[in-house]
Amino acid sequence: MSCEVKNTKLKAWVNEVAELTQPDSIYWCDGSKAEYDRLMSKMAASGATTPLKKRPNSFLFRSDPSDVARVENRTYISYPDKEDAGPTNNWVAPDELKKTMSALYTGCMHGRTMYVIPFSMAAITSPMAKIGIEITDSPYVVCNMHIMTRVGSKVIEALGTDGEFIPCLHSVGAPLAPGQKDVPWPCAPIESKYISHFPDENLIWSYGSGYGGNALLGKKCLALRIASAMARREGWMAEHMLILRLISPEGKQYHIAAAFPSACGKTNLAMILPTIEGWKAECLGDDIAWMKIGPDGRLYATNPESGFFGVAPGTSYKSNPMAMDTIRENTIFTNCALTDDGDIWWEMIDDPAPEHMIDWKGRDWSPEIKEPAAHPNARFTVPAAQCPVISPDWEKPEGVPIDIFIFGGRRAGVVPLVTEAYNWDHGVFMGATAGSETTAANIGAVGNLRRDPFAMTPFCGYNMGDYFAHWFEMGDKLGKNAPRIFYVNWFRKTAEGKWLWPGFGENSRVLKWMCDRLEGKVSGVATPIGILPKEQELDLTGLEISNEYLHELLRVDVEAWRAEVPGIDKFFAQFGNRLPARLQKQLEDMANRLA
Repeated sequence: MSCEVKNTKLKAWVNEVAELTQPDSIYWCDGSKAEYDRLMSKMAASGATTPLKKRPNSFLFRSDPSDVARVENRTYISYPDKEDAGPTNNWVAPDELKKTMSALYTGCMHGRTMYVIPFSMAAITSPMAKIGIEITDSPYVVCNMHIMTRVGSKVIEALGTDGEFIPCLHSVGAPLAPGQKDVPWPCAPIESKYISHFPDENLIWSYGSGYGGNALLGKKCLALRIASAMARREGWMAEHMLILRLISPEGKQYHIAAAFPSACGKTNLAMILPTIEGWKAECLGDDIAWMKIGPDGRLYATNPESGFFGVAPGTSYKSNPMAMDTIRENTIFTNCALTDDGDIWWEMIDDPAPEHMIDWKGRDWSPEIKEPAAHPNARFTVPAAQCPVISPDWEKPEGVPIDIFIFGGRRAGVVPLVTEAYNWDHGVFMGATAGSETTAANIGAVGNLRRDPFAMTPFCGYNMGDYFAHWFEMGDKLGKNAPRIFYVNWFRKTAEGKWLWPGFGENSRVLKWMCDRLEGKVSGVATPIGILPKEQELDLTGLEISNEYLHELLRVDVEAWRAEVPGIDKFFAQFGNRLPARLQKQLEDMANRLA
């Protein structure tokens, strides 16, 4: 660390953690390239990572098979009162949780280095920036945090002597006895994993997992679970949303923030290449949006992250060419397959599977083996600045003004291609009732409808009934400056299981209709569920789609929607008296329109 640490609270906390965890040494991260290269070389020498011959400065890690994804059932939101966590979160009382975890933390860094990572979420100069300090015993975490956040001495300087920071404590939970050889991916058994949040204290404690959102504590833990609770207290928004700039042929800019549950094409939309002549798009963020009301009364959004932590399987030049170009170099890959010529491979990438590879578990693999070569949740971590369509304004300190919110989910039937809300309250209702049919990537029966309000179910750091109320409050403050709200469903199928809509870059045609609605160029048609496009209003130039498919994409099946009402009513009931009356009224209004 090139600068002196003057923050007395920070120094005291680091000493306190060191006494508890008993590492062999303490290292303060400076965020430099030399630091990153040194840690990667060390991990390569130990066998923890494989440098990739085909991709400059890129590395492949294989996790322990028990440590491959976020562990939602081991993730806790801890308030003194269980009601404040709400029915969608796991809860343990703070005193009890801290007692359990303190016992696990005792001596947990024996034989390891304790890394202190000072990081900023959002550009340090942004009025939306929040500073975190992650303490970890994982060099893999340090290198990923280098990419995903802004790490280093500038953060320590910004903290000064008395600046506020969010303490984020992490350990893989695998102490080493003297002389004991380390494993390539240390972690604790599943029953010892805890990803714990104490929103009243802006505090994060994570133990036992080295993977993704469990271990990179700036990501879901700080940027969504803790930030959503801070945002409610402080009057802003922390949302699980991509941020996209769409530019018309006349040069007019429209800014869109969109929330989708997993497996609904969020990263693909964030990096879209429009197929309509003259229209362009720029990516501002693929996963998280922090939004504050600006001096002009509009809502401004920034992406607090500095990298993409994307799902690899399914990413290809067909689905997301810009992501493929982004990951050509300087990328960390986790749980992908390794080809014999030193490149990565995963299912649904452009090239067919080679005759021989090493799979994500480190075993020989060939096409006749029935198991996938890459884990379905294999990942890439890559700097956002490398994306060919990254916006020049992606790090603009004040953010960009949001014109449009989009919600969506994966539904084979019922939900039309695109619907506009009648007003803000109706739009909040759309977000609150968003849902997807479960896929093979989710646990549970395939095809079941799972409600995922605002795509925030795993990430809301407080009672979701209160979260709905916060959306209404923000709408009241924004008034006439509130973004317009739309709902999309790219995933409609025929009875035979064929896609009705081609998706990917063609989704720009739906985005253009939204912009035309803002400009008053198209009127749409009022239906019981919202405003839909008239068939002739969608710009389908150059797209071959049958009238039959188009008609089905824009059809409102009144009977099917009536059947939705009891399920929504039951879903709302779990929030009891925390459910805003305005949301219940929206359900009643829709039921009346359907009658």
